[in-house]
Amino acid sequence: MNPLLVTSTAESTGKTAVTLALARIAADRGRAVGYMKPKGTRLQSVVGKTLDEDPMLARELLGLDAEMHEMEPIVYSPTFVEGAIRGREDPEELRERIAEAYDGLAADTDAMFVEGGGDYRTGGVVDLTDPDVAEVLDAEVLLVADYEDSGDVDDLLAAVDDVGDRLAGVLFNRVDDAVYDAVDQDVIPYLSNRGVDALGALPRVPELAGVTVSGLADELGAEVLVEGDGDALVQRFTVGAMGAEEALRHFRRARDAAVITGGDRSDIATAAIEATSVRCLVLTGGHRPSGSVLGKATEAGLPVLSVPSDTLTTVDRAEDVIRSGRTRDERTVEVMRDLLETHADVAALLGSDGN
Repeated sequence: MNPLLVTSTAESTGKTAVTLALARIAADRGRAVGYMKPKGTRLQSVVGKTLDEDPMLARELLGLDAEMHEMEPIVYSPTFVEGAIRGREDPEELRERIAEAYDGLAADTDAMFVEGGGDYRTGGVVDLTDPDVAEVLDAEVLLVADYEDSGDVDDLLAAVDDVGDRLAGVLFNRVDDAVYDAVDQDVIPYLSNRGVDALGALPRVPELAGVTVSGLADELGAEVLVEGDGDALVQRFTVGAMGAEEALRHFRRARDAAVITGGDRSDIATAAIEATSVRCLVLTGGHRPSGSVLGKATEAGLPVLSVPSDTLTTVDRAEDVIRSGRTRDERTVEVMRDLLETHADVAALLGSDGN
């Protein structure tokens, strides 16, 4: 089969989970699989190097021994982008670097899975959007899309046009129950009438819709003041900016929430600890709460995180993290695999025989 490049209409639509789940399915069906992410965009510092977390996860889950510089030939960092704007990057040389890395990774495989970076337009500064990468690798493209309302179809069709003849199909991910019937009964037939294959609509499931407390702490760069249950899933956040009594009533109605409030608001912190639906407490401004507050949180088993940023900045960051659902681990991939096998045309993506 041609390599399959998984890209998306927007950032944080579940590309990593989809890519790795498809690779796991192919591997379990007897194929020797490989993975690469030509443009590393989900970056963190590892032993003095800036690397993308997704290839590291792929190497672990797929049992690969490829070097990171092959799996991620371009570190698409802000520094890289600034250098490209100033003319310090040669697009043709970058294309050759990707092609050379791909050839090495694909040599002993019969199914290659390529993950896009950011969304399908990322890389335009060096003429290496995901459609451009697909051209370099002669890859078919799976376009992953969210759907909230009919206006999203405009963005989807624009992406379809940019991908062109290499489009293998569209996969809707994280579709809410409220709009699932509209996607299934209206949007997918509409796309089909326009010659666009929709290969499935995956329902939103809580396990993939949020982020663990540990993951939230990592993404926020938080200091953990009270450990608690780091695996608890946070699906929403609420801001503690009211009186203590009102806060307690509000928190009790907020299911699977992280409470964000100033570190000097011991009354709000206490209300969050008493509300059983709160999964963690995020204290802003670098203020350390009193020993009594930390003691109550420890007794209740409620994780307490501390960040130096102000509440507004922390809210913006938390909203992005929780919205995107950045829990990425083996369990995430297995849940995605089950969704794909139940709600998507896996055979169309892995070959007509499904093997």
